[in-house]
Amino acid sequence: MKPCRVFLTGQPGSGKTTAITKAAELLRVQGFKIAGIVTNEIRENGVRVGFSIEDLITKRTGTLAHVQQMEGPRVGKYRVNLSDIQRVAVESIRRAITESDVIVVDELGPMELNSEPFIQEVQTALAAPKHFVGTIHRHASHPLVRGIKSNLNYQILEVTMENRNRIPRSVVEKVQSAM
Repeated sequence: MKPCRVFLTGQPGSGKTTAITKAAELLRVQGFKIAGIVTNEIRENGVRVGFSIEDLITKRTGTLAHVQQMEGPRVGKYRVNLSDIQRVAVESIRRAITESDVIVVDELGPMELNSEPFIQEVQTALAAPKHFVGTIHRHASHPLVRGIKSNLNYQILEVTMENRNRIPRSVVEKVQSAM
């Protein structure tokens, strides 16, 4: 078995997180053990104020970035919470490498890529003999993302408003065909 590497990309709001979450659930129903992380918006009074990270197995959450975060690298109007990336994301990916069939990482973007331990853990996961399903921020230009985009063994699917409901099934089919 050659492990499958599938990445979703698309415009902000195109449905990447929704698609990867649905794909993970479909894979779980098919009998695959899924582990890793998803990110979600944090909203207050209908306004996005940050992003959270959630471990798919333990449901442990942390703050990826927030407008009221006082320290950490700045990305737009947000400050990145490096300690929660380490505490939730890095630990979740590490656990996924040893305990899952499919590693899920949502997302490889400018916020997460401020964390060297996160980058290293993703590289370790990509080298592991496990399937990997991730999302890539459309405009990320980090060397890790450039390497993924240029690797002909990795499949990158563009999520659009027109195809976002079909993408989860496409991800499942790609993982199943690698078996």
